[in-house]
Formats: sequence, structure tokens, C-alpha cells
Amino acid sequence: MTDPQLAPAVPPDADGEPSVPALPEGKHDAEVDRLFSAGGPLAPSVGSFSPRRSQTEMAKSIAQAIADQSTLIAEAGTGTGKTFAYLVPALLWGGKTIISTGTKNLQDQLFLRDIPTVRAALKAPVSVALLKGRSNYVCHYHLERTLQNGRMTSRDDVGNLREISRFIKMTSSGDKAELAKVPENAQIWNLVTSTRDTCMGAECQYYQDCFVMKARREAQQADVVVVNHHLFFADVALKDTGVAELLPSANTIIFDEAHQLPDTATLFFGQTVSTSQILELCRDVLAEGLSHARGGPDWAKVVMVVEKAARDLRLTFPQDIMRLSLAQIMPSSEFFPALNTLKEKLAEMITVLEDQAARAETIEQVRVRAVELAASLDGWKQDGKGKLVEGDQAVLWVEAFSSSLQLHKTPLSIAPIFNNQREGTPRSWIFTSATLAVKNDFKHFSNQMGLTGEPSKTWPSPFNYEQQGLLYVPNGLPEPNSFGYTDAVIDSALPVIEAAGGRTFFLCTTIRAVKQVSERLRDEFAKRGLDFPLFVQGERGRTELLDSFRKAGNGVLVGSQSFWEGVDVRGDALSLVIIDKLPFAPPDDPVLAARIDVMEKQGLNGFMHHTLPEAIINLKQGAGRLIRDETDRGVLMICDPRLISKSYGKRVWQSLPSFKRTRLQEDVIAFFKPPQDTRD
Repeated sequence: MTDPQLAPAVPPDADGEPSVPALPEGKHDAEVDRLFSAGGPLAPSVGSFSPRRSQTEMAKSIAQAIADQSTLIAEAGTGTGKTFAYLVPALLWGGKTIISTGTKNLQDQLFLRDIPTVRAALKAPVSVALLKGRSNYVCHYHLERTLQNGRMTSRDDVGNLREISRFIKMTSSGDKAELAKVPENAQIWNLVTSTRDTCMGAECQYYQDCFVMKARREAQQADVVVVNHHLFFADVALKDTGVAELLPSANTIIFDEAHQLPDTATLFFGQTVSTSQILELCRDVLAEGLSHARGGPDWAKVVMVVEKAARDLRLTFPQDIMRLSLAQIMPSSEFFPALNTLKEKLAEMITVLEDQAARAETIEQVRVRAVELAASLDGWKQDGKGKLVEGDQAVLWVEAFSSSLQLHKTPLSIAPIFNNQREGTPRSWIFTSATLAVKNDFKHFSNQMGLTGEPSKTWPSPFNYEQQGLLYVPNGLPEPNSFGYTDAVIDSALPVIEAAGGRTFFLCTTIRAVKQVSERLRDEFAKRGLDFPLFVQGERGRTELLDSFRKAGNGVLVGSQSFWEGVDVRGDALSLVIIDKLPFAPPDDPVLAARIDVMEKQGLNGFMHHTLPEAIINLKQGAGRLIRDETDRGVLMICDPRLISKSYGKRVWQSLPSFKRTRLQEDVIAFFKPPQDTRD
């Protein structure tokens, strides 16, 4: 992955602190101007966009933040070219740089396309490495074990395993993204990759050839390392991704798609333990016990009591899918005694494992896993009266699925934890996204991340939204919580979809709405003789759906949250984005309820200071799917009447791009009509 011909990473100073290459005094502005100006090596190709003023100014601000080893919150409108705007100063003056992106797809795009383009234009001798979580790399040990055991459950598994066996002989990275023949979500990957729990570490016979270790070594030596947010924060929490080893020598940390950070950090700074994890542990304890300590205890009996306790805990909630905070669980619920029983039985199994651990390294491994799971369960502590204790800093909540129960302990605020990560060695921290502010106000994001008082700047999109787009809020729709709302939205949308000739994203706030909308559209298209291909989230993989949608040219794609961001469809294939309602978080979200409760105790308005800003940032992401290029034209149809009827509605639409606005269907139909030919 790393080019050995390129210069090594900037070494730390003698005192161990990272050294930043001296930024030529007053020179970086001139260099940025040269690179992005008309005729420069990174100038946009379209005349009216050359030079992009926003991109140039953003690059200069980031260069200055790197020079000052300071923090910058940078919002850049769609089309600004923010990726190049941060890559130029990072590659020229950033020293050892970690770039964290929102998804693995964006990681690959940066590593394979964007960074090579900028590096070639700059003629910059920087080495680059890609680092992903261990589940992305084929594990020699687990592949061999799976080939020997033959634990295949389907014909697909057998074929996929054959492909992976061939792949491991040819690949230098072991990254499963390189093997397109095996779907990313194929079950077989779980059997041929390692987890933190199942990795043999230095004891493994394949340690020297390990793809995970190779990727980490390359990251250590590289000037620029591309990671993703999950990896970054998993490392902070688990110290198991290689990022912890990189941080001490990093001069610059850049978070792209930074609006995702609060949710990602909350996920990893919390604790989750599930009955599925415990059942999986029991299976492994039984397998290792029978393999290495058959003459010891009755292993089937040892694990059976723990398995029963885990299943009994799940059965304390009859519903298939639900979420409850600790406060919502009745004191008389069977949940509390069942939890105590599980803790006791798990402790008994740990005692057995301690007695047997010396017999095999793998028994010691399952003992360590058991101790860690027990520690997570202990997060659900009881006071002297037998009641669970919920501290001021975290919320305890349970989530039931059809066959498992998850116990969560989630921090109410990630700000103090994240601030601890930023203390110590001076370095620059850059946070960038198209959606960080609410009507040019960054307080919501800053408060969430503990960045209060840090400088923030907005650079506007170069697109001419008034000419390119139209915001349409239909008249006459009922309130979103009323019976028949989704059908009313579809009734209102159908004439607009027809006028647009398909070419539509129909974005819903719930999976239930996706199902209802797609079923109804399928019927209506058939009734009306509309030949618009329908693409529905869940029926195929996201990438495959998007590729098919682009190729169709007149398709209608119905999706929920995963299509609201990170999706780029340029040109005529997408001309209409319909949003069924404002994306407020579900009112039964236990973490949201607890955070609002804390805010209101501090005299703040939970809705105005948290719920609304979150919804606006989410809506900005959905709206951002529409205009992706300087020649795009389209209509953003938001079907929620609260945009007009509620006092906060103005704050919502003022945070959106400056489209012309209408409430009349005839204006939308006219927008899609081809211009009249006025020649004689």
C-alpha cells in the first residue's frame, strides 16, 4: 500500500513530540492560489468555476490552522471542492496526517482517487496508507480453520470460500474490498476474518504474514493515513485498531463528514453487552473445553446454565423489537432478577475457566472475553435496596430484537471524553462537512464535541441554487402524525414524479414508510402505465441499487436513512428529491429523552437546543442529494406542513440552500417542462 520510493513520515522531535515541517512564512497563500487558479494543476475544468473562490479560501484557512497547530470547524457547501481544499495543505505542510472519513467507501475513494490526483499535481513526495478495522482483512488462521472444518451452510458459502482461497494467494493487502466477486455482507466473511476476541496475536503461526499487522506497519511509516470514524473511535475505546499507535506522532487530524462524529463517538464511548455475545462465548467455551480439556469439568453443563440464563433474560420482554430506558422498566419486572442470575452464572463459568486456562492459550482467550462481558454487565450496578443505579453521566437502556437483548450504557455527553483525547500534544484538528451549522450557527455541533470557543467558518457552495432548484412544500397535507399521512404524501407526489419523468429519490424517515411508499408506487405505476423502474432499499445492496438507478435514467428510488447522505448522483438521472417529513429523532429514543431531560434541568429548551438542530442538519444532508453539479437542475419536495405552520419552520428552510420556493403544484410541473423554442 505504501510507496517505498516516497519520503518517510516526518519523525518526532528528540523529545518525542511530532515535528511539523516549517510552513514557509507567508508563502502558503501564494502556493494555494497557484494550484487552484485558472490553468493551475488543480483548477476545476468548468470555466465558470475557475477559480473556485470558496475552495481557495478554505485551503488557506486550513493551511493556517496547520501552521498554528490549532482547531478549525469548516463547513463547505456542496460543490466547494472541500476534499482538495484540505488535501493540498495536508500533503504540503501537514506532517504526519490522519484523515478520518465517514465510511469505508469514502476511505477507498480518498486512497485510490483523490490523494493520488493531488499528490501527482503537487509532485509531493508523501507516502500514503489505508487502515481499516480488522474485520476487513482476510485472516490466514481463520481461513485455514474454515477450510478444514467445512462449516458451510449454503452453496453460496462454498463458492465464496473458493474465491477467498484464490484471493489470499494473489493479494498484497488482504482487504476484502478488493474481492468484488464476494459480496461485502456475505456470511462467509465472519468465518475468515478475526475479531479482537478471536485474534491469536503474536502466538499465531501466521503472525509475520498477517494482513492486519502489515496494514498497521505501513500506517506507522506513512505520512498520510486514511481511516474511518468507526475505526478512530473504536481505537479510543478499545485500543485495538492501530490508531492509538499513530496518534502520538500525528501533527494533523482531519475529520471529513464530521457531522457524523457525535453519533459515532457516542456509539463507541458507551458500553453494549448482548445475550448473543454471551451465547457465542458459550459456544466457544464448549468447543475449546472439549478440544483442550476434555478430562476436566463437564463442559456441556458449565455452558448450559449460562446459556439458559441469557435466554431467560431475553424472554423477560415479550415484544420482538422495542427500546426502553431503565426508568421505563417496571420495578416488578422479571428483568432484574434474571439479570442477577446471568451475572452469577457467568461468574461461575469464569471460575471454571480460571482453573483450566493454563491448559491452552485459546481457553485463556475465552476466559478474558468472559471477564470483559462480566465487566460490561457490572455497569448495570445495584444500590443497597436492589435498584439499578443510573449515574448523571450515562443513560442505561435495553433494546430487544427477535432473538437477542442488548444492554446499553450510553454517555449523555461525549464532550468531556473527546476533550481528553485532544489534550496533550499540540496538533491541528480540522472538522469539515457540508452540514455542521444551523443557519450559520455552529453551537450545536461545537457543544456536542466539546469544541466551544474554537474558530468556525462557512464557505458557500458555488452553485446557483436560485436558478438550478425549486423548494416545493405542497398545500393541503394533513399533520404528519395523522392517520393516512403517508398515502396523502404519495397522492401529492405522484403528479410531480410523472412530470419529472421518474428521476426521483423518495427519502423516508422510517423503514415502515419505505415499505408503504414502494408498495403503493408499484401499484400506481402499473395502473397509470408509467414505465419508471422502482428501486427499493433492502431489495438489493446499496451500491447495486445506486448503479442500477443511474443506468436506468428514469428510475424512482425509495430509501431511508442510508440514502440521505454519502450518495452522489449527478446529471439528469436525479431531478426530484421527495422527503416525506422532517427527520426528527423518534420520541421513544431513550438516549435522546435523557439528554433532553438534562438540558431542561439546566434551563434550556430541549427541542430548540437539541432536537431541532439535529433534524435540520439531517435534512440538509437529504436536501444535498439534489444538486451535485453546476449543470444539475431539480426540485426539492418537502411534504411536511410544519415547515410552514410551525414557528420554527422558518429556521428550517433558512438553513437549506437558497432555492426559489413555491407551494403550487403547477409551478413544479412548469419547472420540468422543456423550454419553449422561440425561433420562427
